[in-house]
Amino acid sequence: MELAVLNENLLPLTEVPLDKMDRGLFFGDGVYEVLRSYHGRIFALEEHLARFERSAAEIQLSGFDIAQIRSRILEAFEKAGFRTAKIYFHLTRGCELREHLPSPNLKPSFFLTVQELHDDPKKKQLGIRVCTHPDLRWKRCDIKSLNLLPNVLARIEADRKGCTEALLVNDKGLITEGAGSAFFAVNGKEKTLYTHPLGPEILPSITRAVVLRIARNAGLTPVEQAVTPQQAAQMDELFLAVTTKDILPITQFDGNPVGTGRPGPCTAALLKQFQEYVAAYAQRP
Repeated sequence: MELAVLNENLLPLTEVPLDKMDRGLFFGDGVYEVLRSYHGRIFALEEHLARFERSAAEIQLSGFDIAQIRSRILEAFEKAGFRTAKIYFHLTRGCELREHLPSPNLKPSFFLTVQELHDDPKKKQLGIRVCTHPDLRWKRCDIKSLNLLPNVLARIEADRKGCTEALLVNDKGLITEGAGSAFFAVNGKEKTLYTHPLGPEILPSITRAVVLRIARNAGLTPVEQAVTPQQAAQMDELFLAVTTKDILPITQFDGNPVGTGRPGPCTAALLKQFQEYVAAYAQRP
């Protein structure tokens, strides 16, 4: 008899619930998205869905209807009733007994959560601490896949050091991005904003794209060019951009203060522009 142990229960393999055999659990074989709402409206929904479709295509995951996923998101958000919410969803290749090669025509498995999101103004006012960590991820970080163990380990190490985020440094000695965020550096004297260029090394962050879009309104010239930890340490301002927290100033980098040790004027100007951008977005028809 083929057997399984599910927690403390020994049972025939045929009696194991199918969802316990999800390829997302076995292999991280799936893709995901995280969205948020501002002022009672989901922000950049179509951009997130487009990125989701691209990620799915890159891992050859098909058999889903993006219109149906959009409908599920909107229905869940409306029923949850939160004006400020975090929406997570993922799609795995499906559920079956563990084999590396998936069965043909396997039905994808969808999962979604809606949670109330509480912004932390103190972090924007005081800034956060970050530390560098080796970038041990796979070579297709542009795909928003469920394979996030290196990110998890980096975040655990950052927390152990009293930091909010880990900045990942690749084998070329360049900062790619945070374990769960996009990274920006500001040369205040030259009014230049640096961030790693798009490519397989980083996620095409939606919030990153918005920051680059509004940078000139804040008096900054965006340059898609990676920096080393040594260069970052000499910058006047550093900050993160992430869906659930938008712009977070960095005031301590690898144990040393950034600039004056307080959030700088360029980051503050960008945050103001970002808030105006999402407020205007919420008013669109």
